[in-house]
Amino acid sequence: MKAYDEKHIKNIALVGGAKTGKTTLAETMLFEAGLINRRGSVEDKNTISDFHEIEHERGNSVYATSLHTEWRDYKINLIDTPGLDDFIGEVLSAVRVCDTAVMLLNAQHGVEVGAELIWNYVDEYKKPTIFAVNQLDHEYSDFNSTVEQAKARFGKQVTIMQYPINQGIGFDSIIDLLKMTMYKFPKGGGKPEKLPIPESEMERANQLHNELVERAAENDEKLMELYFEKGNLDEDEMRVGIKKGMMNHDIFPVFCLSAKQNMGSGRLMGFIDNVAPSAIEMPFEKTIDEKEIPCNPSGPTVLFVFKTLVEPHLGKLTFFKVLSGEVVVGMELNNSNTNTTERIGQLFIMDGKNRNPIERLKAGDIGSTLKLKNTQTNHTLHGKGIEVQIKPIEFPLPRIRTAIVAKNKTDDEKLSEVLSEIHMEDPTLIVSYERETKQVLLLGQGELHLAVTKWRLAHIYKMEIEFEKPRIPYRETILKSANASYKHKKQSGGAGQFGEVYIKIEPLFDGQPLKSEYQVRDKEEVQLPWGGKLVFNNCITGGVIDSRFIPSIMKGVMDKMNVGPLTGSYVRDIAVSVYDGKMHPVDSNDISFKIAGMMAFRDAFHQAEPQLLEPIYDVEIEMPEELMGDVMSELQSRRSVITGMDSRGGYQVIKAKTPLAELDKSSVSLRSITQGRARIKSVFSEYLPVPPELQKKLAEDYHKNIRQDD
Repeated sequence: MKAYDEKHIKNIALVGGAKTGKTTLAETMLFEAGLINRRGSVEDKNTISDFHEIEHERGNSVYATSLHTEWRDYKINLIDTPGLDDFIGEVLSAVRVCDTAVMLLNAQHGVEVGAELIWNYVDEYKKPTIFAVNQLDHEYSDFNSTVEQAKARFGKQVTIMQYPINQGIGFDSIIDLLKMTMYKFPKGGGKPEKLPIPESEMERANQLHNELVERAAENDEKLMELYFEKGNLDEDEMRVGIKKGMMNHDIFPVFCLSAKQNMGSGRLMGFIDNVAPSAIEMPFEKTIDEKEIPCNPSGPTVLFVFKTLVEPHLGKLTFFKVLSGEVVVGMELNNSNTNTTERIGQLFIMDGKNRNPIERLKAGDIGSTLKLKNTQTNHTLHGKGIEVQIKPIEFPLPRIRTAIVAKNKTDDEKLSEVLSEIHMEDPTLIVSYERETKQVLLLGQGELHLAVTKWRLAHIYKMEIEFEKPRIPYRETILKSANASYKHKKQSGGAGQFGEVYIKIEPLFDGQPLKSEYQVRDKEEVQLPWGGKLVFNNCITGGVIDSRFIPSIMKGVMDKMNVGPLTGSYVRDIAVSVYDGKMHPVDSNDISFKIAGMMAFRDAFHQAEPQLLEPIYDVEIEMPEELMGDVMSELQSRRSVITGMDSRGGYQVIKAKTPLAELDKSSVSLRSITQGRARIKSVFSEYLPVPPELQKKLAEDYHKNIRQDD
């Protein structure tokens, strides 16, 4: 394979909503460049990029797939991304390492939800962006409406570079405003004929050309002077201005396509070659301590890992971008995240599942390698003698959760290993074991995200699993003081058991000093692992309970705090004072006082006005203004408290505090209400009291289940 220098490598992410034609465009670009002899199709399940079984079954992309093509002495690395927000992690990884994003829009439907959601991330990274209006051969295509919607949503930077003459069933001609030429395609697409712009189109073409010239000139003082001097710019001068505008996020050129009919892809690739910036022209990547890493092929070797994929019968594939220097087969590199050394045994340029071996890759290029033991997504590999760690990709927090169990209990250990492997591939899929609820939780971006994971477990790992409703990690506490005593007495022939304990329990409140009516001899404060604390006071006088039994009483109290009297949840924020009791010179022992302490605490707790607490989350929902009313109604019906409203980038933002029990139910509803157009974030905030009627029901359900288990 030909070696390309850093100026002749272009890294492109194909992004956009579902069914906009990204995979078809990638296939056409490879065909147009002569890298494949026959174009596959999504319908026939034989495209280069959609090669996974789940993609064939669903008919759309689930993974971001790396490809490459070569066009007029340039190498174009392509990453074909999914169009569904459930797989946003795949999109983010691609956007992070690309130097230009090509956003496809469906000419039939205009700017759809998927495009809006993905744009938020493209805009966040300030990536140069090309808009490609695809499917202009469809009978319901509407180029003008699509462009107007794009301008309304993405801003005045959306700039027409091409427009179609006869969109619809007979589509075959494009007016190019940079070259001021008409491209007329033969039936079935392919290489177009270059023709003069028809007289009937000259007025519109000149008007749009002048607008393009003005936009190009605005980005460079010298070009602006030339424009004022000449009244126009030539093609090369316009390219300079357009490139600067793209890099400043001030120009988003619009191209015309029928990827399925192979019309317009060659001109798009030519523009990518000549105008889209290469890695060396882009702002340099930064380290976690804000140092820049120049894209210099002569510099020290630095690789950033943006994707990990585990392929059956092949092993772990690691995808990376060379940020500096070069990487060569046989090279040993340090992993700054794990402090280990990795040997690069093989190097590949990937085209879907096809591996093209290569000996070296230079700065600005994208490649992959096999079987790195200690390297995962977001890790940095670098040459010896330097220390560098690149800023990681910040993946979005999960928006939905479920409990997951293996149908066959013998698969429990295997399930844990497999889920860890899947998380390594997809950092937006989080796995956690909740010790208090005794559930394994799977947290993802949406119902489809979790469903695809279930499919993978069944079809790839041959494991049958079930999803269950996640339990809520409630907390228990008290609102007033109470006294109780308990005598544990057991006689069974020989030495018996005896222990009697008198205790007082009191609620602990932040900032409120605790005043005990008893003389405290020893005091112990325990910061509980699940939050809150226990204050344990030894107030025994006169030796009625030997001091060696006091730790056993405390252990009994802690055991009951692990399984609260009300609902079996953790207990927090309580002071316990042991002030009296009795012991037997022969029958008293540690177990006796442990049981007495546990039962005395239980009895006192029930008298102390028990209060159940529930986890409350800070929720932030970003959405178009017209959806605010529906979203607020949904939140309020879920016991949410609206805490604020704001605007951000043309969107409205609602902030609320929502109980986790309601958040689990509402996440799917909110997505449905907003047609997926909302961005929802939630983070744990605090524990607050459960409403009395709900507390009563939860306590009754818990004790009913205990009786059934008995």
